[in-house]
Amino acid sequence: MFDIEEELKKLPTSPGVYLMHNEKDEIIYVGKAISLRNRVRQYFRESTNKTSKIKHMVSNISYFEYIVTDSELEALILECNLIKEHRPRYNTMLKDDKTYPYIKVTTYEDFPRILISRDMKKDKSRYFGPYTSSGAVKETIELLRKIYKVRSCRKKLPEDIGKGRVCLNYHIKQCNGPCMGYISSEEYKKSIEDAIEFLNGKYDKVMSDLEERMYTASQNMEFEKAAEYRDLLNSIKIIAQKQKITSEEMMDRDVIAYASEDFDAVVQVFFIREGKLIGREHFHMSTAYLEKGEQILESFIKQYYSGTPFVPKEILLPKELNDSEIISEWLSKVKGSKVRLITPKKGEKEKMVELAKKNAKLVLTKDKEKIKLQEERTIGAARELFETIGIETSDGSYRMEAFDISNTAGMLSVGSMIVYEKGKPKRNNYRKFKIKTVTGPDDYSSMREVLTRRFLHGMEERETLGEEDLELGKFSNFPELILMDGGMGQVNVALEVLDSLKINIPVCGMVKDDHHRTRGLYYNGEEIAIDTHGEMFKLITRIQDEAHRFAIEFHRSLRGKNQIKSILDDIPGVGETRRKSLMKHFKSIEEIKNASVEELKEVPSLNEEVANNIYSFFHH
Repeated sequence: MFDIEEELKKLPTSPGVYLMHNEKDEIIYVGKAISLRNRVRQYFRESTNKTSKIKHMVSNISYFEYIVTDSELEALILECNLIKEHRPRYNTMLKDDKTYPYIKVTTYEDFPRILISRDMKKDKSRYFGPYTSSGAVKETIELLRKIYKVRSCRKKLPEDIGKGRVCLNYHIKQCNGPCMGYISSEEYKKSIEDAIEFLNGKYDKVMSDLEERMYTASQNMEFEKAAEYRDLLNSIKIIAQKQKITSEEMMDRDVIAYASEDFDAVVQVFFIREGKLIGREHFHMSTAYLEKGEQILESFIKQYYSGTPFVPKEILLPKELNDSEIISEWLSKVKGSKVRLITPKKGEKEKMVELAKKNAKLVLTKDKEKIKLQEERTIGAARELFETIGIETSDGSYRMEAFDISNTAGMLSVGSMIVYEKGKPKRNNYRKFKIKTVTGPDDYSSMREVLTRRFLHGMEERETLGEEDLELGKFSNFPELILMDGGMGQVNVALEVLDSLKINIPVCGMVKDDHHRTRGLYYNGEEIAIDTHGEMFKLITRIQDEAHRFAIEFHRSLRGKNQIKSILDDIPGVGETRRKSLMKHFKSIEEIKNASVEELKEVPSLNEEVANNIYSFFHH
């Protein structure tokens, strides 16, 4: 079960995107954050002022998940991609298909241009971005035009060379005049290649040159010019923020990374479709101790892609696989076209693999903490209970059975038996009992009947099955501790039954206070105080509640089927007509129970077989 309060404590302070889910597993909100911990916590704070829409959204949150990124920029772009992909109900302010600007280099032209674009197209151009600031993009394009003398006109070159007049940019030395044939295509493309190198991140030389110009202008008291250089530097710094969330190649690819510890591993998969990261999924794997990463990846790929309907063109991995060629050939056959397994060593692909690895480590750490907490609540609490009363477990299962009785004014009395192993319910071992030998609201006698029947059945099965097949029986697996919902009285009933059957099992009572709340344990004739805030106390409470719930549900189901249903209906051969005849002849269940076979045969419509069935039902 997802514990929101516990999960809030584990949120990282990293930038990233968070996804809110409702109980139907639908994504109802996607948001970004500079600090995931600070942002997500705000939704669940009582003191935080929220709009009615946000309050309504929070009330529908069943659980949340998150994806960490390396920067706020990446978080923003990923947020946009995920909102477009999932259309969450509460992201109304972001449903306007907002797009982010790219820098486009028309490399397919003989004299390429550098432009701003709002989307990526398959037009043989080179795209860089997306970026969050259109102003910075425009300034950077202006800077590139100034530095590399790139044309900004729309003329079709070389067709229009020599047509018209040279433009102003040529005269102010911001264009080399390709429209007039003043520069060859080869020489012009060399400038474009330098501009692309700059956009690829090699801008140290340009930034150093601008800084020098800025300081020189400042020293010469040319403050307007210095401010112009400063603004250009700031634009470059914004452009320089690396992001990996969208790729210019517009390719379908999966990015796979893993994190492992001891016998556990988490494999993280990022789904990139048409160049955009649109989602992710993580998978838990049980591994051999310290199993190699290549083996984890290879096992995952074989299992995952044998069952998924879609195989991408590329799969990025953190390590090379021993059988990469064979696996690539198999995936290519599954897809129907070439599939490549790539282990990137540098660049954006390598950084995307690192990002997937970072998320895998986060999931593994979070789940390890969850497992540790779960163990404290279950097997840790069971161990503490056994240690508190001073008994040892033979096999480490800490098997416990608890019993409860439910009836309405003594009618339709039923008993329940629930089983806990390692601090968790083992529901396939639960058993129900209809009380046969007790009339009226006598819980002690009813409990005596339930316990006697339970252990007699178990003893019979043990004789039949033998030690090796005890798990096959319904009652043959005995508990290491019996918990009675009450103090000395219920414990003594259980001890009497066990003593009569010569069975040695410790019995512990769960003692309640005047408000019907558990206050301690009753064991070996003494009451033992317990910490009512600890995990052991919580486990005891869960066991009590579960035994009570199981008995009440059984009782209600019987009562709901027929409010006047008789115990006689459970006897083979007794239907509605014979039940009415029996009640008319004997007046009460107690008289029927005490009747001999000969007396039963006196009832009209009862033959010897049915009379024997009735007698056996009450006396065996």
